[in-house]
Amino acid sequence: MKVIALLVLFVTLFRHGYSNSLDSCQGRCGYGTDSNFSCQCNPSCERYRDCCSDYAEICKAGATSCTGRCGEKYDSQNECHCNSKCTQHKNCCSDYTDLCDSDGGGGGSVITDAEIRAISEALYALDVNKASASELVIHPQALVPDSQTNSKIDLSSGPLFRYLDEETLFSRPTYAALLAVLDNYHRMTGQAEHFSSQQLAEQETFVKETMSNTELGRELFAFLYTKGVYASEEEFIQDLKMMWFGLYSRNNNMMDSSGFEHIFAGEVKGGKVSGFHNWIQFYLLEKREQLNYYSHSFNGPWTSYPDVMGMQFMWDGYFKQVGSAVIGCSPEFDFAIYSLCYITRPGKQCLLSLGGKELTIQTYTWEKSFYGDGKKFIGSAFPATPKN
Repeated sequence: MKVIALLVLFVTLFRHGYSNSLDSCQGRCGYGTDSNFSCQCNPSCERYRDCCSDYAEICKAGATSCTGRCGEKYDSQNECHCNSKCTQHKNCCSDYTDLCDSDGGGGGSVITDAEIRAISEALYALDVNKASASELVIHPQALVPDSQTNSKIDLSSGPLFRYLDEETLFSRPTYAALLAVLDNYHRMTGQAEHFSSQQLAEQETFVKETMSNTELGRELFAFLYTKGVYASEEEFIQDLKMMWFGLYSRNNNMMDSSGFEHIFAGEVKGGKVSGFHNWIQFYLLEKREQLNYYSHSFNGPWTSYPDVMGMQFMWDGYFKQVGSAVIGCSPEFDFAIYSLCYITRPGKQCLLSLGGKELTIQTYTWEKSFYGDGKKFIGSAFPATPKN
């Protein structure tokens, strides 16, 4: 009887402790969202009203470090502060200068490579809309060395995409939103883009479907909010719309291009393909027999989707020497990792970690025109050729 009583007591205590751990922020404060828990402990939980009951006590009150808090709004509950005015009021945390003010900018957010790798792993894990092996089948065929990427020789007899379950994937809101935007552009630079009210609405729908209506997009915002990059979701969405869809001129002083058109839809400039780093656009054009796949010069180490490839192809008579893309990912994942890298590493290489494997994204800023208060449009972003 004593043994049975002890077992009952042990199970009761275990269940009580386990239940409490699911409803507590102990050891969980940060930007991540974890669906395994019944409540959350990141800044966005206040907005979504799913914070644990001890969130304010453990994660906010009495905070004495600026780790993950650079640029945050003033909160009287905190013992010290990590925003641009704390030096003026002399109430900064002791590590404010090291973590938040290393560039002398008075409170600029510092985002480390380790933090970028961590959030990219979180985004990778949250890509629930990616294609599965039963929904997408590719046939890479010819692999060529870097020295032969400009040979313009078709070394692959078949298409890259053997099968895609369009009925399943394209019915999902983010895929449908991407498809609606992709056909709104003239591919030739030098031809001004003019958008109807419906096309402008499609741009807004794409940003909101990918970033506001997916857990992956909300995770990216929560991270950037925590780091003080954006003060609200509205600011985040508006900035993405301008950064990606704002028009600028690549040719002949015409408002003929944008970051989205260049990266997702692809363009033709100077007699060759420019940009074009989206797998769904590749699939659509190949299916219409407007694109002929020649070969690939690199294939990532991933054995499931998303994967990464660098392709050589001809698009209606215009050649692309290396059109790298993330293959099989959802539109929100593509949009999120390029946005993450451009926001945190504009004009530089951005080191991601996806499933424990490294991926480098190269970003470029557009330097000739601006939006808002001197902000730079995205010029390009794409997976960089891995180094041997």
